[in-house]
Amino acid sequence: MTRHGRPFSKKDYYTTLSAQFDRSTKAFEYRMQNISHVMALTGRDWVPGLKPAKNVGANVIAEIQAILAELESKHALKEEPLQPYEVKPLAPAEGPAQEARWTEVQRFARSQWVREQVLTMANGRCEACGSPAPFLGANNQPFLEVHHVKPMAQQGSDSVGNTVALCPNCHREVHHSKHAQALIECLYQRIGRLVRE
Repeated sequence: MTRHGRPFSKKDYYTTLSAQFDRSTKAFEYRMQNISHVMALTGRDWVPGLKPAKNVGANVIAEIQAILAELESKHALKEEPLQPYEVKPLAPAEGPAQEARWTEVQRFARSQWVREQVLTMANGRCEACGSPAPFLGANNQPFLEVHHVKPMAQQGSDSVGNTVALCPNCHREVHHSKHAQALIECLYQRIGRLVRE
């Protein structure tokens, strides 16, 4: 069933695409699994009956993300036009006054050389989604964040084999998404220099 309640057959779609583009029906089923993979990475539900594929390339992920964003944007514009909203004044502050607290934080020394090597290898593109860095940093270089795949707090090494360059969105996703583990697995599969620790 589609989300509009209309029944459909995936096999019929694969057969039609196969005849149109002279490729096997299995090839199109696999491409649909690529879509499920990207949907899972971005917190969406999979395409029903199509388990996410493995080894989806960064460029393919970026293309699928762009198509999904375009489709969702068109759907939002067609189905849900933006409505003006009322700006309410902030309520006066309530509750006890804030007090300052001192805390201790453990910080790990990180190698500037590792950071520079990883950023050089990324060549200005996020190693998770394949998108160009979203902006130039204060140093006039593409802004990407270096992430330790196995955290140093869990005895992960500060090495090129355990770090990746991510855009801020993917960096937040790998830390906070319910699909973070799937994204980490994708990084291990896609990036040859990574070593499981």
